[in-house]
Amino acid sequence: MSLKSTEKLEKSRVELIIDVDADSFNKAVDDSVRKNIKKITIPGFRKGKAPRSFVEKYFGREAFYDDAVNEVIPGALEDAVKESGLKTVDATPEVDIVSIDENGLTFKAIVPVYPEFTIGEYKGLTVDKVISNVTDHDIEHRLHHMREDNSRRIDIDDRAAEMGDTVTIDFDGYLDGERFDGGYAEDFELVLGSNTFIPGFEEQIVGKEINEHFDVNITFPEDYHEKKLAGKPAVFKVTVHNISKVELPELDDEFAKDVSEFDTIDELKEDIKKNLAEEQDKSNEADAYNRMIEKVVETFKGDIPDAMIEKGTDNRMSGFEQRIARDGGIDLKTYMKMTGMDEASIRGMFRKMAENDVKTRLTLEKIAETENFEVTEEEITSELQKVADAYKMEADKIRPFINEDDLRTDILVDKAVDFLKENTSFKDVDKLPEKMEAKGDVEKSGYTYTPVEEESTETDETAADAK
Repeated sequence: MSLKSTEKLEKSRVELIIDVDADSFNKAVDDSVRKNIKKITIPGFRKGKAPRSFVEKYFGREAFYDDAVNEVIPGALEDAVKESGLKTVDATPEVDIVSIDENGLTFKAIVPVYPEFTIGEYKGLTVDKVISNVTDHDIEHRLHHMREDNSRRIDIDDRAAEMGDTVTIDFDGYLDGERFDGGYAEDFELVLGSNTFIPGFEEQIVGKEINEHFDVNITFPEDYHEKKLAGKPAVFKVTVHNISKVELPELDDEFAKDVSEFDTIDELKEDIKKNLAEEQDKSNEADAYNRMIEKVVETFKGDIPDAMIEKGTDNRMSGFEQRIARDGGIDLKTYMKMTGMDEASIRGMFRKMAENDVKTRLTLEKIAETENFEVTEEEITSELQKVADAYKMEADKIRPFINEDDLRTDILVDKAVDFLKENTSFKDVDKLPEKMEAKGDVEKSGYTYTPVEEESTETDETAADAK
């Protein structure tokens, strides 16, 4: 193998022209003949029994070039990349044959490489950090959730359904007198006033009693995700089986004793205020760190190869599919049907995020390189132990499954973030400017600082087609 030439292309790609000598290529052709001869049938010979010289003469050696090419190109390309000293991206290269005959093989390979880029100043930044501000409304909101957690459900049998009640219903939807898919359910629990169903549905259940059968007449919104139903009038035949309501406990000293270590409601409120302030501090700190990173990423200048962005998009899509399966119990196909989106539009949304993921990662790696950070064996061992503990395995057994180069880079990235924090001034403010608040989206960042293990849910609230 010999590397004839390299040429830089746009979007961080490099074209390599590579020669494979006659001896190496013809050996690969010979190997292909030997491998395939047992599968070949030639008139006058039993399958696989024709002499090799006859096979080559009958078909021509060119018939075995494809196999030979597939055999020699991967190794030749790997050697050429090493010789060139390029830092390539893990992606399938574009390969074209330039010439091929008994004198050897010449091929062209276009490979994506790590981009050449610059970043601006990353030391001495100033970033606003919102200070905690716990309001009475915040405290009441937390208390309300505590009351809900300690509530009880009471069945109602002496009156009709009211807003706020939970009704158990059967419904069966008809469009132009015909039942439609997704418009039927039995023993469905619906909180009246929750706006779970399409407008007008829940209001028509108010005033109905247990075992009452009635029709609900609605018109699907013009922008309804199921196109065949959008803007169409429909009739749902509904039966009420049960009516219940949630009874909340009184907010008094007895409640405080029941749900906490405190004897009075005032003591409980003070404790809630303290905890909320700590939560806000952590959240505001994390937000400030994310904006700190974003500030540096905005100075990134360079072309990123599409392969890196596509890989990041694949990772985003995979994570999204896992989340909707875990949180919503649905697959991507069902999600697309419910939302009216297609895979291309979802990938397009995640592609923008993936591009920023890549920029962020490269920016932090550049800081680590510029500051000459190093990773010790003790740090590697410590990180491996954390992974092992998470999977409840021994560290030496999990080590073969971990790419230590990636782990080393992860540690360097964390060190870069710590360095930024140490070299950034954080200015306490009551609130962020409106433009900054609108821009603050942790999903944009390829490195999101989180003080606790939290995961955002990207699924839309979904329900049956009748909703």
